[in-house]
Amino acid sequence: MNVQDRPRTILTPSVLATGLIVALLSGIGSTAGAEQVERIVRVANVTTEAPYQPMTAVEGRLSIAGSDTMRPLLVKLAADFSRNHSKAKVAVEGGGSSQGLREFVLGLSGQRRGDKARGTGTEGASSVTVFASSRALNEQESGHFTSRFGYEPLAIPIAMDAVAIYVHASNPIPRLSLEQLASIYGTGAAAPLATWGQLGLGERWSQAPIDVYGRDNRSGTKTFFSELVLQGKPQKPTVLEEPGSASEVLAIARNPFAIGYAGIGFTISDIRVVPLAKTENDPAVPPTAESVTTGAYPLSRPLYLYINSDPTSAMHPVLLEFLRYVNSAQGQAVVLAAKAYPLPQTTLETNQTLLTRVPQ
Repeated sequence: MNVQDRPRTILTPSVLATGLIVALLSGIGSTAGAEQVERIVRVANVTTEAPYQPMTAVEGRLSIAGSDTMRPLLVKLAADFSRNHSKAKVAVEGGGSSQGLREFVLGLSGQRRGDKARGTGTEGASSVTVFASSRALNEQESGHFTSRFGYEPLAIPIAMDAVAIYVHASNPIPRLSLEQLASIYGTGAAAPLATWGQLGLGERWSQAPIDVYGRDNRSGTKTFFSELVLQGKPQKPTVLEEPGSASEVLAIARNPFAIGYAGIGFTISDIRVVPLAKTENDPAVPPTAESVTTGAYPLSRPLYLYINSDPTSAMHPVLLEFLRYVNSAQGQAVVLAAKAYPLPQTTLETNQTLLTRVPQ
């Protein structure tokens, strides 16, 4: 039976409360309760295939390189996938989007066959065939790939994410706009913002400096933020750049006057997320499953896997089965447990249809 012939199951709240999603979340250590699961999946409008059933047993190695933001999500997906395919090894490499893109385009890997993948407990692969990217590739990047291989990379969104604006938990700032963020992070603003008092905070905040944190040049999240917020203008040289999202949010948690940005999955105690408006006259919107899925939250984005697979040849069995798994109810439950948001129904159906047409 192929993918499109299997019976479809609608993930209604009653199914979720007792079925696959809650069971999977409990099994991989999520703190989300059944009520939260029902709410998030319901507003995300997730309609997907029946629970994942392997098409066939597969074995071999697969290497995924790239986004620091996506690494925790991919580690969870790889671990759960291996429960169904014990002889299939999925290695997840970090290092940021810039390094991952180079390895993907050049067909390289930071791991040698037999090496242990960093922190995953799985074996490495000889080359990168899957690139994890927290933003869409631009025309030049896609062009480099196509020039080398003779075909375009296959883009598969696997989850939805929000680039959240974080401050210390004690900071009372109620909202920010994209314009204000541009004045905080960028040069050349008509009214540069340097203190929390300039944003309307009083008392001890009135003269407190805004300590600005961000990501370094290896980060796809930095590129996404720069394009949408700074719109191509230079970043202030005083921005404190961190090598990873985890180190950035930890720095914010230690500094009452800090501000920074990272994927929503990096929320920790001692920091909080600030609702965001497109302009100062628009309502501020917090990042939620609903606001991210509909695009109401200004810094919503898909998370992508870019695939190196010749469209005229059969896709590697481990890669095809992994993509089928990610786009199943089971895979999307893991997405939710990893603090990202499931894909909308229309995107899942597009992905699933595409995978039925891949040469096998």
